[in-house]
Amino acid sequence: MHTIIQGVLIGILTGGVYALMASGQTLIFGIMKVVNLAQGAMVILSAYLTYTLFTSVGIDPFLAVLITTPAMFCLGVAVQWLFLRQLRSEDAAELSLLVTFAIALGVEGVLSVAYSTSYQSVNASYANASFTVAGYQIGAVRLYAFLLSVAVLGLLYLLLHRTRFGRAVRATVQNPEAARLLGVEPTRIRALGFGLGTATAAAAGSVFGLIYPFNAGSHYDLISQLLSVVVLGGLGSLGGAVVAGMIIGVASSVVAVTWSPTWSQFTFFVVLLVVLLVRPRGLFGTTLRGAL
Repeated sequence: MHTIIQGVLIGILTGGVYALMASGQTLIFGIMKVVNLAQGAMVILSAYLTYTLFTSVGIDPFLAVLITTPAMFCLGVAVQWLFLRQLRSEDAAELSLLVTFAIALGVEGVLSVAYSTSYQSVNASYANASFTVAGYQIGAVRLYAFLLSVAVLGLLYLLLHRTRFGRAVRATVQNPEAARLLGVEPTRIRALGFGLGTATAAAAGSVFGLIYPFNAGSHYDLISQLLSVVVLGGLGSLGGAVVAGMIIGVASSVVAVTWSPTWSQFTFFVVLLVVLLVRPRGLFGTTLRGAL
């Protein structure tokens, strides 16, 4: 029982990071109805940027978030404006898969040339530190990463539900034509929304390298996991992404500590399959386009 509870604690902390990464994915889908296959590559790109800031300048990975997040936001806006905005609306859902996958391959190629294909990790001084609570070990890095995820998700919630920009985003999600009649420019909102989704990937990527080793090709496994989280939670549902991230984080962690780490990643797809058999639209999916 002690081992299972330890696994649950680790899973909750890790699930928070997955929820943060998946929130950007589901936000982009909700606004643009685009499955962004480049989201995992953006997380890895941010991990490399954090690695460079840490090794070359000595900036702590958690402080690097203040640099990588606005930089990746600008990159996301540029990507949407240059590549996705040009797609015809009737073909956007299908063509965006090819475009975002091409972007992911481009990012992978640049990273392979710049950093080689060997695995890297961010080894901060507290990387191996831990706290003991009621006899259970809690890694300092995972705890800090979880707290960062909660803070960013909280700010994202306030932005979407307590600001004029957030109301414009939700209006665009629910009915783009009606939003345009009310003075909202959907094209601009889509660009800013894509940037915002990329910015959440940046925040998660800044701590990703503290938890896992990574290389330029790590985005392949990562995007499959993120898509599992998004589909499990319900396409376009931010709350669903958070809950699904926690569920899958706990399930994979318990499997890792009680059975084998080799099978822990497979847990993503097992949980997804079981839930979809009962709820084909995911935990919080609806028949509407999405309400965030």
